[in-house]
Amino acid sequence: MVRRALGLGDTGWRFGVSSAVIGITLSVGFALPARADTLNEALAKAYQTNPALNASRASQRANDENVPQALAGYRPQIVASLSAGLQPVRNLLPDNTIQTATLKPWTIGITVTQNLFNGFKTANSVRVAEFQVRSGREALRNTGQGILLDAVTAYMNVIANQALVETQRGNVAFLRETLGVTKKRLDAGDVTPTDTAQADARLSRGLADLNAAEVALETSRAIYAQVIGNSPGSLAAAQTVDRFVPRSRQEAIDTSIRENPAVLAATYDVDVATTTISVAESSLLPQANVVGNVNRSYNTDTMLGTKREDTASVVGQLSLPIYDGGTAASQTRQAKETAVQSRLVLEQVRNQARTAAIGAWVSSEGTKVALAAAEAEVKSANIALQGVRREAQAGQRTTIDVLNSQQDLTAARSRQILAQRDRVIASYTLLSAIGRLDVRTLGLNTPDYLPEVHYHQVRDAWHGVRIPSGR
Repeated sequence: MVRRALGLGDTGWRFGVSSAVIGITLSVGFALPARADTLNEALAKAYQTNPALNASRASQRANDENVPQALAGYRPQIVASLSAGLQPVRNLLPDNTIQTATLKPWTIGITVTQNLFNGFKTANSVRVAEFQVRSGREALRNTGQGILLDAVTAYMNVIANQALVETQRGNVAFLRETLGVTKKRLDAGDVTPTDTAQADARLSRGLADLNAAEVALETSRAIYAQVIGNSPGSLAAAQTVDRFVPRSRQEAIDTSIRENPAVLAATYDVDVATTTISVAESSLLPQANVVGNVNRSYNTDTMLGTKREDTASVVGQLSLPIYDGGTAASQTRQAKETAVQSRLVLEQVRNQARTAAIGAWVSSEGTKVALAAAEAEVKSANIALQGVRREAQAGQRTTIDVLNSQQDLTAARSRQILAQRDRVIASYTLLSAIGRLDVRTLGLNTPDYLPEVHYHQVRDAWHGVRIPSGR
């Protein structure tokens, strides 16, 4: 049942209600499918189908194409040309006669250009593209961690809200029973109308709380479907991932700074910005090219000495920039400032990762204390309710005492449910903060998406417009 999915025993659940309430609880249990979905199965499905994550993967595949584009600078550029047209001619001859003709010249040719030296622009552009790919991979890993954490949160919210609905239903059943008993005692003259009004007011509050819990459940189910890709059915118990997290706060901080994907992405961004300086400086250096050209021209003017002309040439070109208005110098200064900015951003990201690791560690440890306290509170509140009910039957307690004790138990039970939810989410949050919330660490039954596979498929492609998937 739902309360067991949160790992809670029967001790804190018993409200001392009539058999009708027990019947409701059992009917809910029997209505559930025999096999419940597990958290790992939900995470695997989210990892496979989440549209935001798949969009990030497509973006990274597009980012991979920057490398072959940069490598194209090493390769020759081949251009074929064809020109043809009509050329009307009207000549005035010395004897004042006019000669007219319509020429039909056309030329076909091929030009091959090979760069020999461009100030190391191509080499540095390739390095920039490769650093961008590595940064993109870390950004993709960060997105994947966020999606998995969202899936954990959605999963646990559904379980918790299902348990809260059951708790409020049990509370309403208890309050209905109490109101019925109070009315009978009013008819017998044992209590006053005030007792009946108090019981009726508490029942109205209980119905409102039940409605709020049902609304929250439907909202959490919708979020679950959005993140994971299907509506939730029966959900099994979820365990923490404490076995994967560091044993000390300092170890969590060190691991986060070393493995957090946001930090690694910012580190590669520094490399991108630093290398971009060299790309900008290449515009200030000389360039050397070899240009080969083959042409064939036809001319229909019979007055010329030739009808067809074939030419071929191989020309070496060397250019040295002298002054371009200051464009290249400005771009170099701009790249240097961008590099300074990227280093400052890296330091900022490291501080954020450190803060996140500390917060996640403290929160995880805090949820352990909160859960233990909530479990003890539920146990004590349950004992207190039983005692107050017995004392009320003996005339030592009033109806309001019973109602207050029931309210305390319901509130304690709700806090226990939320504490169990927070306990699981906090452990996954800590795992994400240190950069280890991934398929391999969790052992999910799904293939791990490896962005480097696509990178190697397209890196050295010289031609072709189809992507590796065939589109």
